[in-house]
Amino acid sequence: MPRSLAPIVLALSLAAPAAAQERAVTLTEAIRLAERTQPGVIQAQSGIRTAAARRRNALGSYLPSVTATSQASEFFSEGASRIDPVTGQLTTGNSSNRSLSTSLSASVDLFTGFRRGAEMRAARAGQTAAEAGLVDARFQQALTTTNQFFDALAAAQLMRVREASVRRAEEQLKVSINKLRAGSATRSDSLRSRVTLGNARLELIRTTTDLAAAEAGLARLVGETGRVKAADDSAFYRLDALPDTAALRAEAEARSPRLQSTRAGAEAARANVRASKSAYWPSLTLSGNTAWNASRANDYDLLNQRQVSLGLRWSLFDRFDRELAVAERAASLDVADAEAADAGRAVAAELTARLAELDAARAEIEITATSVVAATEDLRVQQERYRLGASTIVDVLTSQEALDQAEVDVVVARFNHLRARAQLEALIGRTL
Repeated sequence: MPRSLAPIVLALSLAAPAAAQERAVTLTEAIRLAERTQPGVIQAQSGIRTAAARRRNALGSYLPSVTATSQASEFFSEGASRIDPVTGQLTTGNSSNRSLSTSLSASVDLFTGFRRGAEMRAARAGQTAAEAGLVDARFQQALTTTNQFFDALAAAQLMRVREASVRRAEEQLKVSINKLRAGSATRSDSLRSRVTLGNARLELIRTTTDLAAAEAGLARLVGETGRVKAADDSAFYRLDALPDTAALRAEAEARSPRLQSTRAGAEAARANVRASKSAYWPSLTLSGNTAWNASRANDYDLLNQRQVSLGLRWSLFDRFDRELAVAERAASLDVADAEAADAGRAVAAELTARLAELDAARAEIEITATSVVAATEDLRVQQERYRLGASTIVDVLTSQEALDQAEVDVVVARFNHLRARAQLEALIGRTL
């Protein structure tokens, strides 16, 4: 074995046991595991719970508030007689009185200037936005995981391509050396073949590094340490019919999670403007209270007190605080409307780009597959011509490099198609 090959052989031999112990996951498993561990999805799930709590709080504003209190005290009066603040009884001077009291009070807003209805609409819109945000977070995380999964799978396939390239270069080097020994080739042929073999080995080393990085990134996404392999699937290589562009565009405008989230945000901002305008209206509140008091002076007999009140409050001038609140929320509404409109344009533009990428990737797959067949035959012809002395080593090596590049292009085109399809699914919020 040449001494220059020893480091490569040693590295591959040490990597083999580690590779055998790597965990392999399918794309479905990788997406499911990533949803459990990635902060973006967890944050969106927390947003769902928070939005539900806000809606429950908005509903609770229609219900009365109830408060129960209890108190025990000892009151001492020095000098003149005084009123016990708990029981309301007259206490003689220079004496003390122990007392107990308990009360139950309730109040309910009868009219809030339409504030509660606006807040309820804002809470519903906020919950809709949170639900759409969760769908969008899941599909965006699925897109990230899918891209990382395909990076690992593409690197693994490129490893096989590079290994085949090294084998062809080694075989060609042997042919050149044999022809040199037979006197039918020059030393330049074997030197050129050796350079080609060196370049092929360098590409193999770079691809090995890319594979390690891609599998380590996939491991992080699925919540593992070390490296995780991407399991291949024959379904990745089926070229299904292209979806109907017009129907897909209508579906994206109707159910894209990104659009639903921004539109719900705009609706919530609109409801908040209405809620801020409720400060111009009066508020009407009904309150009731019942209490029982007892003291040592009356042998702790419970005495009941009851009170019902109806209160009207109308803020006539608050130094323009209401105007400030309305202006701030109106400005937020303008921004939310602009963001929703821009999101619609962004989705339309991205949909056009993704469809073009999908169509281009399909064409690339067909072209590169044809190129591989042609390059394979061309190399076979050139190798036979070289063996017969009818062509030069330059012709053989040129054909060999063309085949290497064609095989790489096939892998790249195939995964460009898969990535474009995944991006389209993330945009519309469903699998195709």
